[in-house]
Amino acid sequence: MDKFTVHKGLVAPLDRENVDTDAIIPKQFLKSIKRTGFGPNLFDEWRYLDVGQPGQDNSRRPLNPDFVLNQPRYQGASILLARRNFGCGSSREHAPWALTQYGFRAVIAPSFADIFFNNCYKNGLLPVSLTEAQVEQLFDETNAFNGYQLTIDLDKQVVMTPSGTGFAFDIAPFRKYCMLNGFDDIALTLRHADKIKAFEAERVAKMPWLNNRLVG
Repeated sequence: MDKFTVHKGLVAPLDRENVDTDAIIPKQFLKSIKRTGFGPNLFDEWRYLDVGQPGQDNSRRPLNPDFVLNQPRYQGASILLARRNFGCGSSREHAPWALTQYGFRAVIAPSFADIFFNNCYKNGLLPVSLTEAQVEQLFDETNAFNGYQLTIDLDKQVVMTPSGTGFAFDIAPFRKYCMLNGFDDIALTLRHADKIKAFEAERVAKMPWLNNRLVG
């Protein structure tokens, strides 16, 4: 996954509480065995005026002009601002996949559902928890100023506003290490590739019968 060090991006305000994973990526799009292609169906039931189906040409579907991601001022947003308990519902990992594949690098909210919160770190999406008052201020400023951007400095653990106000956030040291270096679970394992190969070679030398295959 991509490293997250310092990110400056346009903010899109999703002014809803308790956004569940079925709203983030509806269940009919979970049939794919691939881990790609979910971005066009992010918030599908809110973005479009019809009912979406897998394999549909989304470019031909009618957009909901009232939904925030369809408004011209928020095109290209890479930071999603949301309300409390974001990502509740089922444990589908497709939710952070859809958010990252749409183009989001971070989600800022007062609180997150636990499983969604953990899945974000595994997929390079930074969940930032701020206080209700801080999030309310960010909503006010995002709505007031066209082109509103925030800067998130992961190393310093701070969200910077255009006026220079900084909001500190917490993150577990190991998760911070993984995000800064772009390590998902596979990349963490591959750091020890040489040791794994050496172990396998030694295992074969000592117990060659383990590599035997039955021929039926």
